[in-house]
Amino acid sequence: MKRKICALMLALGLTAAVTGPAAAAAFTDVPSGAWYAEAAAAVSDGGIMNGTTTTTFSPDGQVTRGMVAAVLWRMAGSPAPKGGSSFADVEAWYFYADAVAWAEENGIAAGRSDGSFGGGDIVTREQLAVFLYRYSQYAGEELANGVLDIYSDVDSVHAWAREGMAHAVGAGLITGRDNGELDPSGPATRAQLAVILQRLMTPAVG
Repeated sequence: MKRKICALMLALGLTAAVTGPAAAAAFTDVPSGAWYAEAAAAVSDGGIMNGTTTTTFSPDGQVTRGMVAAVLWRMAGSPAPKGGSSFADVEAWYFYADAVAWAEENGIAAGRSDGSFGGGDIVTREQLAVFLYRYSQYAGEELANGVLDIYSDVDSVHAWAREGMAHAVGAGLITGRDNGELDPSGPATRAQLAVILQRLMTPAVG
């Protein structure tokens, strides 16, 4: 019983990203002139990313692995997975259960070293870049090869994330901060994710 209660509390915390859709104008914590306001509207109206409540978007909230799997799954049209995932810590009733199963089947998401998925783990900017890289491979999109050496903290990008980060930078999905750093180990925020998803939703011109 204690395990079920803990699991329920975890799932309730993680489902903050899937509260029913709301018009962007209804988000009281998204100022109209914010750099992410248009993106928040686009992903909300498109049913890709929802508010944390019916009136809040929580732009500064941190992104989790379960959340990334869910939004990429929705970007792909919410395809039905062939079966459940292999991760023991992903209950069938979690909001991201089908998304994780789909992501695992298509090589977009892998588990942790202990065989769990860690849906509540916070996602760093370089981890998000890898997710995006694998999603682009799945979608058959042309892969980019951006230049990372222009960023002062390029050496902070882990070797396993270099290819993914180069793609994300080259495709214009992830950009450096105002101080000229990529901040690869910094946590990705919901505002950043919304902007990235809007860029994915916007066809390239030229």
